Amino acid sequence: MDSLQPRRLKRKGPLSFGRHQAPTDAELFADRPRGGLAGGRLRAVRRLALVALWSLVAMPIQAVLLLLPGRAKARFARLYHAGLCRLIGLRVQVVGQVCQDRPVLYVANHSSWLDILALGSVVHACFVAKAEVDSYPFVNIIARLGRTVFVSRTRGTTGREADAMKGVMQAGDSLILFPEGTSNDGTRVLPFRSAFLGVAKEARQVQPISVVYDRLGGLPALRRDRAVFAWFGDMDLGSHSWQLLRREGTRVTVLLHQPFPPEAMPDRKAMARECGHVVGAGAAELRQNRPSSPRPVAGATRLSSHRA
Repeated sequence: MDSLQPRRLKRKGPLSFGRHQAPTDAELFADRPRGGLAGGRLRAVRRLALVALWSLVAMPIQAVLLLLPGRAKARFARLYHAGLCRLIGLRVQVVGQVCQDRPVLYVANHSSWLDILALGSVVHACFVAKAEVDSYPFVNIIARLGRTVFVSRTRGTTGREADAMKGVMQAGDSLILFPEGTSNDGTRVLPFRSAFLGVAKEARQVQPISVVYDRLGGLPALRRDRAVFAWFGDMDLGSHSWQLLRREGTRVTVLLHQPFPPEAMPDRKAMARECGHVVGAGAAELRQNRPSSPRPVAGATRLSSHRA
Protein backbone atom coordinates (compact mmCIF):
# COMPACT_ATOMS: atom_id res chain seq x y z
CA MET A 1 0.00 0.00 0.00
CA ASP A 2 2.89 2.36 0.63
CA SER A 3 3.82 2.19 -3.03
CA LEU A 4 0.43 3.68 -3.89
CA GLN A 5 1.03 6.78 -1.78
CA PRO A 6 2.19 9.88 -3.70
CA ARG A 7 5.78 10.82 -3.19
CA ARG A 8 6.42 13.96 -1.21
CA LEU A 9 8.33 16.67 -2.95
CA LYS A 10 11.77 17.05 -1.45
CA ARG A 11 12.03 20.82 -1.50
CA LYS A 12 13.93 22.70 1.18
CA GLY A 13 12.14 25.99 0.67
CA PRO A 14 8.99 27.43 -0.85
CA LEU A 15 8.69 28.27 -4.53
CA SER A 16 9.98 31.73 -5.30
CA PHE A 17 8.65 33.84 -8.15
CA GLY A 18 10.97 36.82 -8.57
CA ARG A 19 10.34 39.89 -10.69
CA HIS A 20 10.64 39.45 -14.42
CA GLN A 21 14.00 40.56 -15.74
CA ALA A 22 15.04 41.38 -19.27
CA PRO A 23 16.86 38.52 -20.99
CA THR A 24 20.64 38.65 -20.79
CA ASP A 25 22.84 38.82 -23.84
CA ALA A 26 23.76 35.15 -23.42
CA GLU A 27 20.08 34.19 -23.35
CA LEU A 28 19.35 36.19 -26.46
CA PHE A 29 22.24 34.52 -28.27
CA ALA A 30 21.21 31.02 -27.12
CA ASP A 31 20.45 28.65 -29.99
CA ARG A 32 21.15 31.47 -32.47
CA PRO A 33 24.04 31.24 -34.95
CA ARG A 34 26.38 34.16 -34.39
CA GLY A 35 29.86 33.08 -35.46
CA GLY A 36 31.51 33.84 -32.12
CA LEU A 37 31.74 37.05 -30.11
CA ALA A 38 34.72 38.30 -32.11
CA GLY A 39 32.90 37.59 -35.35
CA GLY A 40 29.89 39.50 -34.10
CA ARG A 41 32.00 42.56 -33.24
CA LEU A 42 33.78 42.52 -36.59
CA ARG A 43 30.44 42.18 -38.34
CA ALA A 44 29.06 45.21 -36.49
CA VAL A 45 32.15 47.33 -37.27
CA ARG A 46 32.01 46.39 -40.94
CA ARG A 47 28.31 47.22 -41.15
CA LEU A 48 28.73 50.55 -39.39
CA ALA A 49 31.50 51.52 -41.79
CA LEU A 50 29.42 50.59 -44.84
CA VAL A 51 26.36 52.44 -43.51
CA ALA A 52 28.44 55.57 -42.93
CA LEU A 53 29.99 55.35 -46.39
CA TRP A 54 26.63 54.79 -48.11
CA SER A 55 25.10 57.71 -46.21
CA LEU A 56 27.96 60.06 -47.10
CA VAL A 57 27.51 59.17 -50.77
CA ALA A 58 23.71 59.44 -50.68
CA MET A 59 23.37 62.71 -48.76
CA PRO A 60 24.70 65.09 -51.44
CA ILE A 61 22.72 63.25 -54.12
CA GLN A 62 19.49 63.67 -52.17
CA ALA A 63 20.32 67.32 -51.44
CA VAL A 64 20.53 68.01 -55.19
CA LEU A 65 17.35 66.04 -55.93
CA LEU A 66 15.45 68.13 -53.39
CA LEU A 67 16.11 71.18 -55.56
CA LEU A 68 14.74 69.52 -58.68
CA PRO A 69 11.09 68.97 -59.65
CA GLY A 70 9.60 65.51 -60.00
CA ARG A 71 9.61 62.43 -57.82
CA ALA A 72 13.26 61.47 -58.13
CA LYS A 73 13.86 62.54 -54.52
CA ALA A 74 11.17 60.13 -53.29
CA ARG A 75 12.51 57.26 -55.39
CA PHE A 76 16.07 57.84 -54.22
CA ALA A 77 14.95 57.97 -50.58
CA ARG A 78 13.42 54.51 -51.02
CA LEU A 79 16.65 53.28 -52.66
CA TYR A 80 18.65 54.70 -49.75
CA HIS A 81 16.54 52.89 -47.12
CA ALA A 82 16.66 49.65 -49.12
CA GLY A 83 20.45 49.95 -49.22
CA LEU A 84 20.61 50.44 -45.46
CA CYS A 85 18.52 47.32 -44.87
CA ARG A 86 20.83 45.31 -47.09
CA LEU A 87 23.98 46.66 -45.43
CA ILE A 88 22.83 45.83 -41.90
CA GLY A 89 21.68 42.35 -42.93
CA LEU A 90 17.95 42.98 -42.48
CA ARG A 91 15.88 41.11 -45.07
CA VAL A 92 12.54 42.76 -45.85
CA GLN A 93 9.63 40.48 -46.76
CA VAL A 94 6.63 42.28 -48.26
CA VAL A 95 3.12 40.81 -48.21
CA GLY A 96 0.42 42.68 -50.13
CA GLN A 97 0.48 45.59 -52.55
CA VAL A 98 1.55 49.18 -51.96
CA CYS A 99 -1.29 51.62 -52.67
CA GLN A 100 -0.24 53.97 -55.48
CA ASP A 101 -3.27 56.29 -55.41
CA ARG A 102 -1.35 59.27 -54.05
CA PRO A 103 -1.40 60.94 -51.68
CA VAL A 104 -1.65 57.96 -49.32
CA LEU A 105 -1.60 58.04 -45.53
CA TYR A 106 0.20 54.88 -44.40
CA VAL A 107 -0.49 54.01 -40.74
CA ALA A 108 1.68 51.38 -39.04
CA ASN A 109 2.59 49.96 -35.65
CA HIS A 110 5.87 51.12 -34.17
CA SER A 111 8.44 49.20 -32.12
CA SER A 112 11.87 50.32 -33.30
CA TRP A 113 13.99 52.77 -35.29
CA LEU A 114 14.26 49.88 -37.73
CA ASP A 115 10.67 50.63 -38.78
CA ILE A 116 11.99 53.69 -40.63
CA LEU A 117 14.37 51.58 -42.70
CA ALA A 118 11.88 48.79 -43.35
CA LEU A 119 8.96 51.03 -44.37
CA GLY A 120 11.18 53.49 -46.18
CA SER A 121 12.45 50.65 -48.39
CA VAL A 122 8.92 49.64 -49.37
CA VAL A 123 6.90 52.84 -49.94
CA HIS A 124 7.57 56.27 -51.44
CA ALA A 125 6.56 58.53 -48.57
CA CYS A 126 7.71 61.05 -45.97
CA PHE A 127 7.79 60.14 -42.29
CA VAL A 128 6.15 61.90 -39.38
CA ALA A 129 8.55 61.74 -36.41
CA LYS A 130 8.67 63.12 -32.89
CA ALA A 131 10.58 66.37 -32.44
CA GLU A 132 13.28 64.66 -30.35
CA VAL A 133 14.61 62.94 -33.47
CA ASP A 134 15.64 66.34 -34.80
CA SER A 135 18.18 66.56 -31.95
CA TYR A 136 20.02 63.32 -32.81
CA PRO A 137 23.37 64.14 -34.47
CA PHE A 138 23.73 62.91 -38.07
CA VAL A 139 20.32 61.22 -37.89
CA ASN A 140 18.58 64.61 -38.01
CA ILE A 141 20.41 65.52 -41.24
CA ILE A 142 19.28 62.32 -42.92
CA ALA A 143 15.73 62.81 -41.63
CA ARG A 144 15.56 66.36 -43.01
CA LEU A 145 16.91 65.24 -46.37
CA GLY A 146 14.11 62.66 -46.36
CA ARG A 147 11.60 65.52 -45.80
CA THR A 148 10.54 64.18 -42.41
CA VAL A 149 7.83 66.21 -40.66
CA PHE A 150 8.70 66.69 -36.98
CA VAL A 151 5.89 66.99 -34.44
CA SER A 152 6.14 67.94 -30.77
CA ARG A 153 2.42 67.79 -29.90
CA THR A 154 2.64 70.94 -27.79
CA ARG A 155 -0.22 73.40 -27.89
CA GLY A 156 1.81 76.21 -29.36
CA THR A 157 3.00 74.23 -32.39
CA THR A 158 0.14 71.81 -33.12
CA GLY A 159 -1.46 74.02 -35.77
CA ARG A 160 1.82 74.70 -37.56
CA GLU A 161 2.77 71.02 -37.59
CA ALA A 162 -0.66 70.02 -38.90
CA ASP A 163 -0.25 72.56 -41.70
CA ALA A 164 3.15 71.06 -42.53
CA MET A 165 1.66 67.57 -42.87
CA LYS A 166 -1.22 68.90 -44.97
CA GLY A 167 1.24 70.74 -47.18
CA VAL A 168 3.15 67.52 -47.89
CA MET A 169 -0.01 65.70 -48.94
CA GLN A 170 -1.42 68.63 -50.91
CA ALA A 171 1.82 68.59 -52.90
CA GLY A 172 1.03 65.00 -53.88
CA ASP A 173 3.39 63.22 -51.51
CA SER A 174 2.36 60.43 -49.14
CA LEU A 175 2.97 60.23 -45.38
CA ILE A 176 3.93 57.41 -43.02
CA LEU A 177 2.41 57.84 -39.58
CA PHE A 178 2.71 55.86 -36.33
CA PRO A 179 -0.66 56.46 -34.59
CA GLU A 180 0.40 54.67 -31.39
CA GLY A 181 2.32 57.84 -30.58
CA THR A 182 5.35 55.95 -29.26
CA SER A 183 7.34 52.76 -29.77
CA ASN A 184 6.90 49.68 -27.57
CA ASP A 185 8.48 46.31 -26.79
CA GLY A 186 7.19 44.67 -29.96
CA THR A 187 4.96 42.13 -28.20
CA ARG A 188 1.73 44.03 -28.87
CA VAL A 189 0.15 46.93 -30.76
CA LEU A 190 -0.95 49.88 -28.64
CA PRO A 191 -4.31 51.58 -29.32
CA PHE A 192 -4.18 54.03 -32.20
CA ARG A 193 -4.77 57.64 -31.17
CA SER A 194 -7.43 59.39 -33.20
CA ALA A 195 -5.72 62.78 -32.86
CA PHE A 196 -2.93 61.57 -35.15
CA LEU A 197 -5.40 60.88 -37.96
CA GLY A 198 -6.67 64.43 -38.31
CA VAL A 199 -4.63 64.76 -41.50
CA ALA A 200 -6.30 61.71 -43.07
CA LYS A 201 -8.88 63.86 -44.85
CA GLU A 202 -6.09 65.23 -47.06
CA ALA A 203 -5.30 61.73 -48.38
CA ARG A 204 -6.96 59.92 -51.25
CA GLN A 205 -6.40 56.57 -49.53
CA VAL A 206 -5.46 55.28 -46.08
CA GLN A 207 -3.48 52.02 -45.91
CA PRO A 208 -2.82 50.19 -42.61
CA ILE A 209 0.49 48.30 -42.30
CA SER A 210 1.64 45.63 -39.83
CA VAL A 211 5.40 45.49 -39.19
CA VAL A 212 6.88 42.49 -37.33
CA TYR A 213 10.47 41.31 -36.93
CA ASP A 214 10.04 37.56 -37.31
CA ARG A 215 13.48 36.05 -37.94
CA LEU A 216 16.68 36.05 -35.90
CA GLY A 217 19.67 33.87 -36.74
CA GLY A 218 17.61 32.55 -39.63
CA LEU A 219 15.13 31.00 -37.16
CA PRO A 220 11.60 32.10 -36.20
CA ALA A 221 11.78 34.93 -33.67
CA LEU A 222 10.44 34.11 -30.21
CA ARG A 223 9.00 36.40 -27.56
CA ARG A 224 12.41 36.74 -25.91
CA ASP A 225 13.85 37.93 -29.25
CA ARG A 226 11.65 41.04 -29.34
CA ALA A 227 14.20 42.78 -27.11
CA VAL A 228 16.79 42.48 -29.88
CA PHE A 229 14.69 44.58 -32.28
CA ALA A 230 12.49 46.78 -30.09
CA TRP A 231 13.73 50.25 -29.16
CA PHE A 232 11.56 52.05 -26.64
CA GLY A 233 11.53 53.91 -23.35
CA ASP A 234 14.93 55.30 -22.34
CA MET A 235 16.98 52.80 -24.37
CA ASP A 236 20.25 54.17 -25.72
CA LEU A 237 20.26 54.28 -29.51
CA GLY A 238 23.98 53.60 -29.84
CA SER A 239 24.17 50.48 -27.67
CA HIS A 240 20.92 49.09 -29.10
CA SER A 241 22.21 49.55 -32.66
CA TRP A 242 25.54 47.92 -31.77
CA GLN A 243 23.88 44.81 -30.34
CA LEU A 244 21.58 44.51 -33.33
CA LEU A 245 24.33 44.92 -35.91
CA ARG A 246 26.15 41.91 -34.42
CA ARG A 247 23.25 39.61 -35.30
CA GLU A 248 22.81 37.51 -38.41
CA GLY A 249 19.74 36.20 -40.20
CA THR A 250 17.32 39.01 -39.27
CA ARG A 251 14.09 39.56 -41.17
CA VAL A 252 11.13 41.91 -41.01
CA THR A 253 7.75 41.27 -42.60
CA VAL A 254 5.80 44.27 -43.86
CA LEU A 255 2.14 43.33 -44.24
CA LEU A 256 0.24 45.84 -46.41
CA HIS A 257 -3.48 45.72 -45.69
CA GLN A 258 -6.24 46.82 -48.04
CA PRO A 259 -6.48 50.61 -48.48
CA PHE A 260 -9.68 52.61 -48.18
CA PRO A 261 -10.78 56.21 -48.83
CA PRO A 262 -10.90 58.28 -45.61
CA GLU A 263 -14.46 59.45 -46.31
CA ALA A 264 -15.59 55.80 -46.00
CA MET A 265 -15.25 56.14 -42.21
CA PRO A 266 -17.73 58.16 -40.13
CA ASP A 267 -15.03 59.93 -38.09
CA ARG A 268 -11.37 59.68 -37.12
CA LYS A 269 -12.14 57.82 -33.89
CA ALA A 270 -13.73 55.01 -35.88
CA MET A 271 -10.81 55.11 -38.31
CA ALA A 272 -8.28 54.83 -35.47
CA ARG A 273 -10.19 51.95 -33.87
CA GLU A 274 -10.64 49.93 -37.07
CA CYS A 275 -7.12 50.54 -38.39
CA GLY A 276 -5.65 49.61 -35.01
CA HIS A 277 -7.68 46.39 -34.99
CA VAL A 278 -6.51 45.37 -38.48
CA VAL A 279 -2.86 46.22 -37.81
CA GLY A 280 -2.95 44.44 -34.43
CA ALA A 281 -4.56 41.30 -35.83
CA GLY A 282 -2.05 41.06 -38.66
CA ALA A 283 0.89 41.65 -36.32
CA ALA A 284 -0.37 38.99 -33.89
CA GLU A 285 -0.40 36.35 -36.63
CA LEU A 286 3.09 37.29 -37.77
CA ARG A 287 4.46 37.17 -34.21
CA GLN A 288 3.09 33.63 -33.93
CA ASN A 289 4.96 32.76 -37.15
CA ARG A 290 1.67 32.06 -38.89
CA PRO A 291 1.00 33.04 -42.51
CA SER A 292 -0.99 36.25 -42.78
CA SER A 293 -2.63 38.06 -45.67
CA PRO A 294 -3.86 41.63 -46.20
CA ARG A 295 -7.07 42.39 -44.34
CA PRO A 296 -9.85 44.84 -45.18
CA VAL A 297 -10.77 47.53 -42.67
CA ALA A 298 -14.19 46.31 -41.59
CA GLY A 299 -15.85 49.66 -40.99
CA ALA A 300 -14.67 51.09 -44.30
CA THR A 301 -15.85 47.99 -46.17
CA ARG A 302 -19.33 48.20 -44.73
CA LEU A 303 -19.66 51.91 -45.39
CA SER A 304 -18.24 51.68 -48.90
CA SER A 305 -20.64 48.88 -49.86
CA HIS A 306 -23.54 50.79 -48.29
CA ARG A 307 -22.78 53.92 -50.31
CA ALA A 308 -22.34 51.88 -53.48
